Amino acid sequence: MNYRTVKDSMGELQVPEAALWGAQTQRAIDNFPVSGQPMPEAFIRALLLAKAAAAKANVQLGMLEKPIGDAIVDAVNTLLGDAELMNHFPVDVFQTGSGTSSNMNANEVVATLATRSLGQDVSPNDHVNCGQSSNDIIPSSIHISAAMQISDTLIPALDHLQQAIRDKAAEVDGFVKTGRTHLMDAMPVRMSQSLGGWAEQIRSCRKNLDHQLTQLLRLAQGGTAVGTGINAHPEFSELFSHELSKLTGLPFQPGPDLFALISSQDTAVQTSGALKTLAVALMKIANDLRWMNSGPLAGLGEIELEALQPGSSIMPGKVNPVIPEATAMAAAQIIGNDATITIGGQSGNFELNVMLPVISANLLNSVQLAANTSRLLADKAVSSFKVNEDKLQEALAKNPILVTALNPIVGYMKAAEIAKQAYKEKRPVLDVADEQTDLGREELERLLDPAKLTHGGI
Repeated sequence: MNYRTVKDSMGELQVPEAALWGAQTQRAIDNFPVSGQPMPEAFIRALLLAKAAAAKANVQLGMLEKPIGDAIVDAVNTLLGDAELMNHFPVDVFQTGSGTSSNMNANEVVATLATRSLGQDVSPNDHVNCGQSSNDIIPSSIHISAAMQISDTLIPALDHLQQAIRDKAAEVDGFVKTGRTHLMDAMPVRMSQSLGGWAEQIRSCRKNLDHQLTQLLRLAQGGTAVGTGINAHPEFSELFSHELSKLTGLPFQPGPDLFALISSQDTAVQTSGALKTLAVALMKIANDLRWMNSGPLAGLGEIELEALQPGSSIMPGKVNPVIPEATAMAAAQIIGNDATITIGGQSGNFELNVMLPVISANLLNSVQLAANTSRLLADKAVSSFKVNEDKLQEALAKNPILVTALNPIVGYMKAAEIAKQAYKEKRPVLDVADEQTDLGREELERLLDPAKLTHGGI
């Protein structure tokens, strides 16, 4: 490999000849061979958009000459359209806590391309980073990337999942199944009622994320090093948000207190909390599907999930609930990411949080996992499962818990006696109640009709 010599304030070093980055990026590559995991592409794209918005704002404010500003914007557009974009951004997630290395990586790459197109020197620090500090551009990029990912991918995925559940609920409304509490037989429910509960969980999670999205739209940009705005034009923050909004289609605005947005990552922690709540909901739905699908002979066998792949390397014919399992694992990862983000959020020391890169990486990973698994769950599990009506009816007919409906008439103790006898003799509760009460067969059939019992009341 051929190398070229580059220089920064600490001296000279060698950089690969073809690399667009400069000295500070190379130092980060050399200093942080930690995970081999670069910052997420969504974060890099957000950072580049922020560089373009900053250049546009600084030109309007007279802080940059127009040709230089235009060259910066053109360089950003070139990078955003590059299929090999991430080859230019190799800095490890586990780097300096402010994300300065990633900021300078972007500054250097953009400056190289801008210099080539303009034919005169464009400085990474004085031009591309004009009016900015790593301490405000990285927190802003965390918000920008998370807001874009939630708005563009996660919320549509949740809407899709919620609609798929509601459509399936309408389809299976006529099926009544044994309800279960503590994994034990309970009063009957319509299958649509169970699914309706899932849909409400997803609706509530989406509402939480809608709220967090409004918080993510408030940016630290303009606070520069510590929140005071040193070296930035007084109008830069407002104009930056305006230009960024035009680039992204999202209504970004300056945060109400730039000191808070630089020194803490409370919004990221809150957003992660909303994602964790979603993960819990997804895991609940996934596990319900797994349980209902269990069997087919020795389990509940209430539904049959779509067969997607062979389930065993040794047991022929076995098919597993792979989509619910994948969803549950993704949910577990989101919950783990939340723990990392929570610890990261605690690392706001005085005027700066120093775990910004790992907060961003985990937050974006959670958004991606939640969006992808929501669509898979909708399309390859919820929408496509089939109901085993014979299995439902078999369990309902023998469910002694139906006797609960007789409590107001015969009393709890008598009802318990009927239930215990039905359990012991493995007989339908209707037959035992007919022997133990004088209500009459027709009245008992009315009172113990599983479908009617799903409506509640006396």
